[in-house]
Amino acid sequence: ASSANKMAADAHAGDKRKVEEEHHPDDLLTITPLGSGQEVGRSCHLLTYKGKSILLDCGIHPGKSGARSLPYTDIINIEEVDFVLISHFHLDHCGALPWFVTKTTFKGKVYMTHATKAIYRWLLADYVKVSNISADKMLYDDKDIETSMSRIEAIDFHQEVEVGGVRFTAYTAGHVLGAAMFVIEIAGVKVLYTGDYSREEDRHLPSAEVPPVVPDVIIAEATYGIHVHEPRETREARFTGTVHEIVNRGGRCLIPVFALGRAQELLLILDEYWQAHPELHDIPIYYASALAKRCMAVFQTYVNMMNARIREQMKVSNPFQFKHISNLRGINHFEDTSASVVMASPGMMQSGLSRELFEQWAPDPKNGVIIAGYCVEGTLAKEVMNQPEKVVAMTGQRIPRRLTVSYISFSAHVDYVQNSTFIKALNPPHLVLVHGEANEMARFKRSLALEYEEAAEHDIQIYTPKNTESVKLYFRGEKMAKVIGNVAASGPEDGATVSGLLIKRGFSYHIVDPEELPDYTDLAARAVSQRQVIRYRHPWSLVEHFLVQMHGATAVVPIREKDRPGLKIAGKVKLLYNSEEPSVLLDWEASPENDMWADSVMSVVLQIESSPASVQLSAGKCQHGAPSIKEEPETKLEARDGDDERAVFVSKLETFLRQRYGSCEANSERTNLTVTINKMHATIQLPSLEVSSENSKLRQSVSSAIQRLHLTHHPFAKA
Repeated sequence: ASSANKMAADAHAGDKRKVEEEHHPDDLLTITPLGSGQEVGRSCHLLTYKGKSILLDCGIHPGKSGARSLPYTDIINIEEVDFVLISHFHLDHCGALPWFVTKTTFKGKVYMTHATKAIYRWLLADYVKVSNISADKMLYDDKDIETSMSRIEAIDFHQEVEVGGVRFTAYTAGHVLGAAMFVIEIAGVKVLYTGDYSREEDRHLPSAEVPPVVPDVIIAEATYGIHVHEPRETREARFTGTVHEIVNRGGRCLIPVFALGRAQELLLILDEYWQAHPELHDIPIYYASALAKRCMAVFQTYVNMMNARIREQMKVSNPFQFKHISNLRGINHFEDTSASVVMASPGMMQSGLSRELFEQWAPDPKNGVIIAGYCVEGTLAKEVMNQPEKVVAMTGQRIPRRLTVSYISFSAHVDYVQNSTFIKALNPPHLVLVHGEANEMARFKRSLALEYEEAAEHDIQIYTPKNTESVKLYFRGEKMAKVIGNVAASGPEDGATVSGLLIKRGFSYHIVDPEELPDYTDLAARAVSQRQVIRYRHPWSLVEHFLVQMHGATAVVPIREKDRPGLKIAGKVKLLYNSEEPSVLLDWEASPENDMWADSVMSVVLQIESSPASVQLSAGKCQHGAPSIKEEPETKLEARDGDDERAVFVSKLETFLRQRYGSCEANSERTNLTVTINKMHATIQLPSLEVSSENSKLRQSVSSAIQRLHLTHHPFAKA
């Protein structure tokens, strides 16, 4: 296929589809951020194409509360959403899911990895527990979380899942345990949604993989814009050095973290550092989370999703059974009497234990807080990074901020180099940036566009939509049918005809042998039996005689059913005589060939019934015992009919044959008519009405049809 529009962009996309100037509405693909459009928080994106609607993530905004934290789902028809894909368990990606499943009209399924589903329940239950808002403003409760669990289907990495013709596959995204990026394919168009991803292997997780596909569109995070992370070794040294410095001066070190994710990475670093520094053994490290025990059990269960270093270590000992770290269930169990290190959730200190400890320790300059991850606008963590002299406590009063504030990012998001390298490796014609502040996103777009300008052989369209602002792209996929089973047994040949059933499943087409229909689909081939009763008031032997004359004695076999005489013609059609009615019953299994046989039999019966003058008995006997019959006069247009009468008959004949066979065309001189059915042809010469065809059955069928019309037009024709 060729590209007819700039939007077609890349050569690989042009090879398989055309994007045309004249767009059809069915070719429109839209991507609409309902959250995290030019912001970080409440990730939620609606992807629509070919009548399918998929929601990518359904999170809440950490800097807002109640209904204000929800994505803008009020602008969409929720009933039309086919299913939801959740990339990972962080609240800004899944925190609104219980509300969406239980409080809206959404009826579909939710898909996430096994590890994400295992952690999702506990993390959201903890969110409900520590939320600092009244019960009537809560979006959902524990019962709603449990209800949402029944709508979630867990999937494996690299497992291709198909829902209503839409195929999707999860790939490792790094970031946190179980995090996935999704490749979604609709009618041949591939969209990669990265979610939050990390291209740097850390102490326990592998880096994100590059999916082995050529996507037409990438929806990628732009969290860090053009920033470049410092090397991991440098970052770890700064982190452990800052912690050591705080506790060395007798202070308390607060590390706000989310219960799962970076917390496990930092615990591994601190436990190893404490082990190497005996002078610190008397200073306690606390992991303050009610979920600590449950979460660690999940980490140990899904060790197969971690990197090779952890898997090898698990063969010897459990790296998550820390020697120098204790669990702290709550502030009531904490004896705050001397220097200590406390890792407490939530990571942005908007509520919970991390907020309580910060307010308690903020006035003392010996204490320190280390912000170890990305902070969203509107949260306390983001505010304290600006080193304010005072902060507003949860009670509303202003308290002095004298403790030291350090920002050492362990946020497992890609930096500019990692993000741009990943995008260029996949080289999509279209890139939609989400999950980034407006300014950072704009800088990223400019820098990446400059890189592509320098590489003239590549082109890319970059979009930075705001919330509720749709990106509209047009794709027209070529329809291709694959032959499978018996149909594919012989290799392809130029000009060869492929015969079979065309099956459409979702957006895929296959040609299969009708006999193999149950093997490749949930369908089964069924026969249609046809029966027709025709009034018949003449001797049964007349029908038998004419059918033998037409088809030969070997094709017409006498039978008897239910004490009634009958005939079986060509093994395809049964004709049973009922002298009491009087009538004949025509019985056959529908098919193009059988229908032609049935038509020829029906024509004979109707001819005898409608025109007795055309069948005159002679005194002799036929060899098969039936009375000898004078042959019907030759069917042709005599000169005595007159030009007008002949023209009327030919016009009626043309209409009759077209209605009967679906096709009847006259040549330019109107000296013949041609009937076409299933690529078979029969030609009627005018005015003789002589029929010629390579297919004898079609010739007989057309001849009988002409005779029937001729007898109707000349009911008393004489020999």
